[in-house]
Order: sequence, then C-alpha cells, then structure tokens
Amino acid sequence: MQIAREEINRDTDQNVQQYLTFMIGGEEYAVSLLKVKEIIEYDTVTEIPKTPEWIRGVINLRGSVVPVIDLAVKFRQSPSVAGKLTCIVITEVETGEEAAVMGIMADSVRQVIDLRPQDIEEPPAFGARVKVDYLLGMARAGKKFCLLLDTEKVLSTDELLELPDSVEQPSGNTQPEIELSPEPVFRDSSATPATSEETQAE
Repeated sequence: MQIAREEINRDTDQNVQQYLTFMIGGEEYAVSLLKVKEIIEYDTVTEIPKTPEWIRGVINLRGSVVPVIDLAVKFRQSPSVAGKLTCIVITEVETGEEAAVMGIMADSVRQVIDLRPQDIEEPPAFGARVKVDYLLGMARAGKKFCLLLDTEKVLSTDELLELPDSVEQPSGNTQPEIELSPEPVFRDSSATPATSEETQAE
C-alpha cells in the first residue's frame, strides 16, 4: 500500500497536517504521514539475538535490511500477536544528517486524518501508557484520544547504539555478538547487489 503524495500536499495552505492512525494493543496511535513511506503486510521477520524485546527482528525490504519495532513491548504492554490484519508501517526517521528506515508493527491500520494545530492537545503529565517524551500530543477520536507519536524519539537510533553496553558479557565460549554500526546504513533498494566475482575483484 503506497501512500499517495497528493494527499500529503492537500490543504497545506490551511496548516492542516495529515497523520496515519493505527492500532496497537487496543489503543489508537498516529504518526505524521510525511514520515510514512509505505505499509506492507506482516510477513517473515528474522529475529536478531541479544537485542531488546521491543525489537521484533528485521525484514528484507527489496534488498534493504529494515528493523521492525514492536511498540507494544516498548510501551510495557504484552507483545503484539500477528494476525490477519497485522501490518508493518515503514517509516523514515532522521539520524543526524542521514535518514534511517524502520518498521512499526501494527495490529491494524485505521485511516488518514487531517489535524489542525487547534485539534491537538498537550499530552498529560501522568495517566498515559506512553512516556510523554514519545508524544507530540493527543487528538480526540470519538470518546477516546488518539496519541500522536514523535517518531524521532520513539524510534530513536540512540537506543540501538547503546545496546552493546546494556548486554551482559557471558563467560565461556559463546557465539560472536552482532555489532551495531555507529551510523546504521540501509542500502538503496534500487541498487543492484554485487556479484561474487565483483566482490573477489575488490
């Protein structure tokens, strides 16, 4: 499901911002549509050892390695259970001068909503399941609120870079650990993979 860029540009002269809403653990969340690259069906996710529980694993997205985040676990809820409507929202977050692509595991995708500044309320200092730092605000959705996520913070790569320091070093012979590069690099999906002959030539 590709996001139509025409929708993003609609009503920009009226200070309207568009958000994609989705469900996680019975709660409705939203991220800026400008941060969403596409929505894909939940498929094979490869688990990576020695990573936090909220990192579901990685997927192969047209040749690029994309980590998948289970926000339910990060928000201290029960892990998400994959179902018929489960999908992965592919987002792009800024990491300094570069952009990193990450996936958010969602129970289902709801809709695209238009919000004006006056439609967004400040997040509460208490009572929410999500850290206030992760929220841009709240928008009323019927009798409940839709929580607007700050993708730059909730999907911060700084937490990924700190993982090696948080993992205990077991004694004895163990499998080599997976090291995370200081600046995660995601290959361009349009690039042609190098052949074995080209690799040997280098």
